[in-house]
Amino acid sequence: MPKLTINGQAVDVPAGTNLIEAARKIGVEVPHYCYHPALSIAGQCRLCMVDVEKTPRPTIACNTLAADGMAVWTETDRVKETRKSIMEFHLINHPLDCPVCDQAGECGLQIYYMKHGLYDPRMRDEKVHKPKAVPLGAHVILDAERCILCSRCVRFCDEVTGTGELGIFSRGDESEIGLFPGKELANKYSGNVVDICPVGALTDRDFRFAVRVWYLDSATSICPGCARGCNIEVHVNRRRPHHNDGRRVARLKPRFNADVNRWWICDDGRYGFAFVDDTSRLVIPRWSRDGALGDATWEEAIAAVAGALQRFAPDEIGVVASPKMANEDLWALRRILESRGIRRVAFRVPPRTPGDEDTLLIRRDKNPNSLGAELLGLEGDGAAILAAARARQVKCLWVFGHDLLASAWPVTETDAALRALELLIFTGPSANATSERAHFTLPAAAWVEREGTYTNFEGRVQRFRQAVQPLGQALPEWDILGRVLRALGVEAGATRAERWFRELASGVPAFTGLTYQSIGDGGAALSAPPGGGAAGSHLVSGHPPMGPGSRSPLP
Repeated sequence: MPKLTINGQAVDVPAGTNLIEAARKIGVEVPHYCYHPALSIAGQCRLCMVDVEKTPRPTIACNTLAADGMAVWTETDRVKETRKSIMEFHLINHPLDCPVCDQAGECGLQIYYMKHGLYDPRMRDEKVHKPKAVPLGAHVILDAERCILCSRCVRFCDEVTGTGELGIFSRGDESEIGLFPGKELANKYSGNVVDICPVGALTDRDFRFAVRVWYLDSATSICPGCARGCNIEVHVNRRRPHHNDGRRVARLKPRFNADVNRWWICDDGRYGFAFVDDTSRLVIPRWSRDGALGDATWEEAIAAVAGALQRFAPDEIGVVASPKMANEDLWALRRILESRGIRRVAFRVPPRTPGDEDTLLIRRDKNPNSLGAELLGLEGDGAAILAAARARQVKCLWVFGHDLLASAWPVTETDAALRALELLIFTGPSANATSERAHFTLPAAAWVEREGTYTNFEGRVQRFRQAVQPLGQALPEWDILGRVLRALGVEAGATRAERWFRELASGVPAFTGLTYQSIGDGGAALSAPPGGGAAGSHLVSGHPPMGPGSRSPLP
């Protein structure tokens, strides 16, 4: 490991580390535009100049590797003057339109001008004009006048997605970013070019002119779009603008996690939050009886559900849990199943259209917590439960989140099963064809309206936090299920997500030793590897199957 000094401070870095990263290790920021740790070195912006002892002129830090005995200085007079001149060069043709630029408030030009610019402008000629507000694809707009030709977006499409839609065309001050003929920016990760653009050249069509960034609050979270569990930030508009349809969640941004998604997130995950404030949201408990509909209080709804669980025999009750539910919800549900001896339970509902997958991030399983549900022993045969309903063996069915009528199961058979039921209970955040058939609907909070944990396909437990308040009277599933437990006369001391997780960690071997504190914002691996047998078999061993090809979920 090379040992060098930066501004007189000694630092050891791994071989192959450039000077930007070496300086970052001791908390020194070397300003830069074109450099990105996930992309190849371009050396185009020239802003990352530093002085290296025994070199005749300033050196770019992005393309200079740390060497043993090297002495580096980042704040000499010569370096400061060089940065100021380079900032002037970048701003020669840049439009002075910060008040109407979507990047204002998080723009590298603004930030670095205040830190390293503050020069007396000498440019008196007319600035070069280029195309403005050019759509590159479904999600990205280009303002070529604001572009500083850092080439990050070009390298991203060449090196990360391998799709190569973008290039730099023409020469000199007429150079500009653009699409190759016949191409559009339509890869599955196109929104990432907005994240890595250091200026206001590439902006998000969904977020454009929605809200100023200084009116945003943020919460760390996990994308629920697939089994990868990409780390994200939820940006919330605390002013609730009417000109943006009253949408509370303004945007999702990727959050760096070297073990999960690094710097990226797919477009499906980035733009998959529209349901949070959609008119299809369930916001109040409701009942349906003989064609009549009505609202209910939570006390009435909980009492009705608890009464049904007591009225029907355990073999007459089926439960279809959801792999979109958090670990805490699934544990609370398991407590109910144990208390009533209910064994007809499943969580997998095959989608009508198979999910896509790639080698970068996207997983075929479009649920964030399938492994969590499996480890909690909720693996069962959903088709067998519906078959039992058609045979009138299952008389009460509790469905969480799924639209069974939109699954790959035959619609006529699923419809017949639902019609044969004496009682159908639906719990979820949004209405669907199954909830429309329900005798009771219990509104559940969306993932951004609560906190909890998911277990991704690699066995990494990750925590998401509340960003907004639940709509209407919606509650987290763990809260709903806890109330049902208490109505059944079962002790349920947990009154918040962290306490439910504490119970879970003490009851399921794979989660042993995990706490919210140890999980933190980066996640933590299970104590037993997924598929290792110990966690799953412990939950199901020694019990008869629930139906053909199924396993009992409970110890």
